[in-house]
Amino acid sequence: MSVPGARRGEAPGPSGEQEPQPGPRAPQAAYRVAEAAELLGVSSDTVRRWASSGRLVATRDQAGRQVVDGQSLARLAAELGRGHLAGVPATGSHSARNRFAGIVTKVTRDKVMAQVELQAGPFRLVSLMSREAADELGLAPGVAAVASVKATNVTVELPAAGPTAS
Repeated sequence: MSVPGARRGEAPGPSGEQEPQPGPRAPQAAYRVAEAAELLGVSSDTVRRWASSGRLVATRDQAGRQVVDGQSLARLAAELGRGHLAGVPATGSHSARNRFAGIVTKVTRDKVMAQVELQAGPFRLVSLMSREAADELGLAPGVAAVASVKATNVTVELPAAGPTAS
């Protein structure tokens, strides 16, 4: 439906005035060191070392704080994600691409089902499976395991009040 006088991407408000519609967010150009560290699951000191060694591209913002380039951060995050499975024994053929190597931290069993918690880097994953499967795999706290996630729907959300571009 076309509204006379409405610009593209805007819709009339309750009083008939034009109100901007939310649109795609611009990519963040730079992240503060602490933000980059949180996204990568490492310490701020590690991010600073990686910036000093050239592994991350970093500059200074208008306030003089060190900031990490968003594209550089994305490349390193992808690299670290691929490397996360290095040294993990192969599990055979599979079609799932979202694989998280980690360590089992808790297993709760009842007569039929088991709830298995796995810590994979900064991520806590929880899987519900039959008790028989958990027993056959020998799942217990301290066991190294790989969680394979395959879903028909994956939602992506943006933080309500996230960092702003510098």
